[in-house]
Amino acid sequence: MAEIKDPENTIIMELKDGTVTIELLPDIAPLHSERMKELARAGKYDNVCFHRVIEGFMAQTGDVANGNMEEDFNLRAAGTGGSDLPNLKAEFSGIPHDRGTLGAARSQNPDSANSQFFINFKDNHFLNRQYTVYGRVIEGMEHVDAIMRGEPPAQPDRMVSVKVAADIEG
Repeated sequence: MAEIKDPENTIIMELKDGTVTIELLPDIAPLHSERMKELARAGKYDNVCFHRVIEGFMAQTGDVANGNMEEDFNLRAAGTGGSDLPNLKAEFSGIPHDRGTLGAARSQNPDSANSQFFINFKDNHFLNRQYTVYGRVIEGMEHVDAIMRGEPPAQPDRMVSVKVAADIEG
């Protein structure tokens, strides 16, 4: 298992194929890191689908308003919403969009990120300094690689559960 240096800033995401461990980057993007922990602690990411998964690019998820596959799920609406919390200001940095990094999904407005995020399948450096990087997969990237592709996927995968490592009884 990956060594967890900071349980308060580590996300444990359960997918159908296994566990993905994500190290948040609160020193780089404190607002986005805090938002992910807040939504995870509220259970908002549990059962949310991956609504946009592009081969060789990234897997996008996190629409807590429309993406929960257990509550009045409509795949066409997934990806159009956020959370009931306010949008976040961009926290651009020099951290590159490398394979396994977490980026904040947003509209054309740089300050429109809310709950949605994507995980890069490969180095996507054309995104650098345009989308906030606020985490990186430190273990379980093979499970991210196994997510069903599509825009949207015909049979979307979901985040079974998303928790802050510090909150898990071990």
